[in-house]
Amino acid sequence: MPVLPSWLVEPLWGQFAALLPERPQYHPDHPPGCHRPRISDRIVFDKMLQLLRFGCSCQAIAGTACSATTIRNRRNEWIRLGVFARLKQTALESYDRITGLVLDQIAVDGSITKAPGGGEVAGRSPAGCGKQGLKRSGMTDGYGIPLGRVLAGANRHDSPLLAPALDRLDDLGPLPDDITVHLDAGYDSDKTRTLLNERGLHGRIAYKGEKAPVQASQRWHVERTHAWQNAFQRLARCYERRASVIDAFFDLADTVITVRSLIRQAWTTHRWDERPHRRP
Repeated sequence: MPVLPSWLVEPLWGQFAALLPERPQYHPDHPPGCHRPRISDRIVFDKMLQLLRFGCSCQAIAGTACSATTIRNRRNEWIRLGVFARLKQTALESYDRITGLVLDQIAVDGSITKAPGGGEVAGRSPAGCGKQGLKRSGMTDGYGIPLGRVLAGANRHDSPLLAPALDRLDDLGPLPDDITVHLDAGYDSDKTRTLLNERGLHGRIAYKGEKAPVQASQRWHVERTHAWQNAFQRLARCYERRASVIDAFFDLADTVITVRSLIRQAWTTHRWDERPHRRP
């Protein structure tokens, strides 16, 4: 059983490989015949997808084809090169060009997950009896495509994370003149409304103490995206301690979500060689 279907893995790998620098099969400083060939980037990429999907350790998926040290070293190399962030940006640009991002309707909300190992962006979780937890303040478009996130400790309130989350809009290029931001009751404050007014954004905020079903507004899109992200066990229970590594896994997960949504929506309007026989 593959980690992800081939109609999704192959386009991901094709774009990922295009972002990687050229590397010789053998290290140039070693004499011929005195060194093993370099592990293929495709093998390590498949291992990264396994780590993301199953949440296991590098040692658990290491084998004769690739060691745990190689997985970690190659992952760190790709993070330094910014490959994961560029991959996500490319996926967003492709989605916007083919289908179109719904940027006039933005939803922002926080989600708390477990972080048993602590780390740079972990804190005492109010939902976990004081155990270590991770909060992400995620932002999506009107369909639920993840646009960006801010990582913080689980003890941080949602409201102070709104401004850095909205800063991610600057990376999306030209924006509509009229943007509505959908927020839950945790953002119901004069400070939040002032922040939105200063940025020229309209806020649709649920009021504290009043019942506001998530279906009553466009806020449910970000809730669904949180559920999509939590389907990746690496994100639902995070053992990584460095913020750069966590961001890399989130960028990879967001790319999977974006490309999967793009293929599903384009299946009825576009044709290509690797198009699935059935609508995903």
